[in-house]
Amino acid sequence: MAIPQNTPKSNTRGSNTAKGNYSTICWGQKDASITFGAIAKQGDVIHDVKLQCEDGRHQITLDKDGVRKGWTSSTSPGNFQVLCGLDNSKDKTSMMLCAKNGDIVIRAMNGRIRLEGLDIDIVAKGTPPDRGNILVKANEGIKLDCKNLNMSSKSSWKLVTTGMGEITANTSMKMYSSMIRGVTDAVANNDSKVGGQDFKEKELEGNSAPTI
Repeated sequence: MAIPQNTPKSNTRGSNTAKGNYSTICWGQKDASITFGAIAKQGDVIHDVKLQCEDGRHQITLDKDGVRKGWTSSTSPGNFQVLCGLDNSKDKTSMMLCAKNGDIVIRAMNGRIRLEGLDIDIVAKGTPPDRGNILVKANEGIKLDCKNLNMSSKSSWKLVTTGMGEITANTSMKMYSSMIRGVTDAVANNDSKVGGQDFKEKELEGNSAPTI
C-alpha cells in the first residue's frame, strides 16, 4: 500500500535552504523500498526516484534538483557488474559511455585499473594545438612490453632523463639522419672545435618532463 508523506522533511539543520516535498510516496517492506520524491539525507536534493535495499549503502537514485540536478547515482557495498552484447556480432559496438560535455573519470581508490581486449585503441581527436593530446604520467615507472614497438612523429620527438640513459639492441642498430651531433659534458668549460656548448645549455634549460 502506498503511503503518502504529506509533510516535508523536517529541517534539523536550522536552515531555510533544506528541501521540502508534500507529495512523496513510498512502497517498501523489510527487504527494500522504492520512493518517489524522497529528500536526500543532507536535505539538499530531491530524488525523483530512490530504490534502496535493506543495506542502505545499496541504492540507486534519480535526482531532480539541488547540487545533483539530473544525476543518476548508484552505490553498491559489493561488485557492480554490467554484461551486454550476448547476441551481437564481434564487429558491433555493444557498450558505450558517452559524456556530451565534461570529463569521464575512471578511478580505483585502492586497486588496479585493467583494460583487456583483442585490440585496444586510445585516440585523442581534439583540435590542435590545445587539444588532441595524450598524457601518460606515473610517479614511479612506465613499462612497455611487446613483440614489435613502432613509434612515429610528424614533427619531433625527444627523450629526456635527469639520470642515466641507455639504448640496447642485441642484434643490430641502425641510425639515420641528415646530420648527427654528439656532445659530452666536457663542453661545459671549453667549447669543442665543432661547437656544442650552446646545445648543452639549451638541454639544461629544457630538461624537464613534458606537460599537457
